[in-house]
Amino acid sequence: MIPFRQSTILRRNERPDMSEKIDYALTAEAPCGVTPEPTYSGALSFARRRYGKDLAQAELAVTGVPFDTATTNRPGARFGPRAIRAASTEVAWQRNWPWEFDPFEVVKTVDYGDCYFDHGRPEAVPDAIESHARRILDSDTAMLTLGGDHFVTLPLLRAHARKHGPLSLLHFDAHTDTWEDQDGRIDHGTMFFHAVNEGLVIPEHSVQVGIRTTNDAPLGFNILDAAWVHAHPITTLTAAIADIIGRRKTYLTFDIDCVDPAFAPGTGTPVCGGLSSAQALQIVRGLRGLNLVGMDVVEVSPPYDRAEITALLGATLAYDMICLYAARHKLGEAFAAS
Repeated sequence: MIPFRQSTILRRNERPDMSEKIDYALTAEAPCGVTPEPTYSGALSFARRRYGKDLAQAELAVTGVPFDTATTNRPGARFGPRAIRAASTEVAWQRNWPWEFDPFEVVKTVDYGDCYFDHGRPEAVPDAIESHARRILDSDTAMLTLGGDHFVTLPLLRAHARKHGPLSLLHFDAHTDTWEDQDGRIDHGTMFFHAVNEGLVIPEHSVQVGIRTTNDAPLGFNILDAAWVHAHPITTLTAAIADIIGRRKTYLTFDIDCVDPAFAPGTGTPVCGGLSSAQALQIVRGLRGLNLVGMDVVEVSPPYDRAEITALLGATLAYDMICLYAARHKLGEAFAAS
């Protein structure tokens, strides 16, 4: 077991004068380490990571895609990246429980800011998102993306498949998002129809978890629907995912509406009967050893949230994804499987 390094975590009575470093998102001197800072103040980067566009020393970039015009029901997910960043300060003040290491002592992580696109040119948005992702990936920096509605995953998959080849997709959602569609349409319910047709993902080696809406054309994806999840132990679920995906390069996408609206009301297309927040977190934390090459959390819609509980869950899931990435890619496959 790798011991947790406490070199940059200070006890409350040992804190230095922080008057010049209160905005750690701007004043951090390195992409690793943690500095104490009040959770209710300061510049809002994800988990107090340093903001920056220089990826020369970065290994993982957190970035937002504030896009929601592909939404079929309630808009508002364009505010998701900002809300998730704000909520992430609630989990950034200490080592992420129950992990035995701090991912930010292991993976050089920066907040790359948000993807820019012209809202008045919606037809150009997919290319803008893909180009944004390609700039990051071309520097050999991995990505954790904060949405935005779920359409953003399609151009992200295009960029990731360009670098890594066809991918396994691990997809948490209430909806399969494989409804048949016309080429060129921008819709948050049809992205994986296009992803399969474009050869970006391999459906027989992909898994969809938490589905609870009707779609008679699943396109060959392995589906562990919400009823199946509720009927089986989580260890059985994570073992099934591991058997299907194996060692293949995997893109993990988590639509927050996979979680029941009792736990995550702040989303555009809520569906009753979903996972609890405890189930969702336990499942994600049980994916150690998965060969993740890209990750996103999408469909957090703050206008429909209550007391930031959806944004907080999104931030916690994102934090756990970083831990998964660190365990496999920085601490080694044997450690990740422990």
